[in-house]
Amino acid sequence: MAGFFFHRAGFARRLLVTMGLAGGLGWTTPAMGTDEAVLKPRVPTDQMEEARGWKNPFEATEDNIDKGKALFQGKAFCVTCHGRDGKGFGDIPGLVGKLPRNFTDKLWQAARTDGELLWILKHGSPGTDMASFIPLVLTEEEAWQVLLYVRSFGR
Repeated sequence: MAGFFFHRAGFARRLLVTMGLAGGLGWTTPAMGTDEAVLKPRVPTDQMEEARGWKNPFEATEDNIDKGKALFQGKAFCVTCHGRDGKGFGDIPGLVGKLPRNFTDKLWQAARTDGELLWILKHGSPGTDMASFIPLVLTEEEAWQVLLYVRSFGR
């Protein structure tokens, strides 16, 4: 019975977002634009220069993006929160409040360097429910591949 309730709650949340009625709940929708909090730096100021200097060692080839997709949807379970389409409508039972990051948001994509995103995968994202994934879930190499896939949502 609880699964049914959570499924219905998820449907209601998606319906509100689709209809553009979720703004008062603090949820961002494409029609409303980017939430300012999304653009807030997540890397501490004293570590920002170093993080922005980290560059993805992998080319954005179809093969590398496919490897990232397999990790995103499998081992790293990113799909659980961010959804198959990267819009942040994952399958999280009972989610209320802020949605996970929408990777299709072009302003967010432009605001973050690959190094900042890797820092978040290493340390989590302060002020959000995003936990650290390196080294507990992903190797650094795998994380770079996941980031290639995350970047593909913004194209």
